[in-house]
Amino acid sequence: MSPLPTHMRDRWQDRAEPAPGQSTVYWHVLLGDDSQVRAAAAWAQEQLAGISGLHLTPLRWLHATTLVAGPTEEISEAHREAMVAEVRRELAHVSPVPVTLERVLWHPEAIMLGVEPQRALDPVQEAARRATRVATGRDQVNEAQPVWTPHVTIAYSTTGQPAEPIIAVLGRRVPRHEVTVDALSLVVQWGPEREWSWEVVATVKLGMGVNASGP
Repeated sequence: MSPLPTHMRDRWQDRAEPAPGQSTVYWHVLLGDDSQVRAAAAWAQEQLAGISGLHLTPLRWLHATTLVAGPTEEISEAHREAMVAEVRRELAHVSPVPVTLERVLWHPEAIMLGVEPQRALDPVQEAARRATRVATGRDQVNEAQPVWTPHVTIAYSTTGQPAEPIIAVLGRRVPRHEVTVDALSLVVQWGPEREWSWEVVATVKLGMGVNASGP
């Protein structure tokens, strides 16, 4: 996501995606109900509204992808139930995490808002990894980069075009918004990515056991 791209490309041109009726299991931090996240994303999307070749993320489904667990053909309903139970144990003593959205991250296939501090959500991702490993017996690899960069995607590129005019419109930062991440969700995404056909299996709150042993 750095340095700035010179050219945008179609995210889905050569990307393998589930066919209709097929699905993939993800751990997401769902943020569509957070007024601060919606405000930050809406402001950015308003700046981009006149630009063709972009698919804007529906505000309802704003999220930070935490882990791609795998296809439902390999992760059964029983696996998913076990994953949720395990992540609930993992996150019981992880307190809600304050983060900010301000910096714009640029990629040839997407425009994102960085979740900062960048390492603040590492305990949440580690919980998702461990829970998935315990429940399925498999190690999962995030589809992005080896070092996870938590972000909220506000737009996906759907065509090839120069990046500079788009960067000039939005810039490197949006008005700063403060957010508290307090839950992690297991989601089944049906069919192609941009259809936004999502099934929320469960949402697990952070820190539910933090004060369990206190006075």
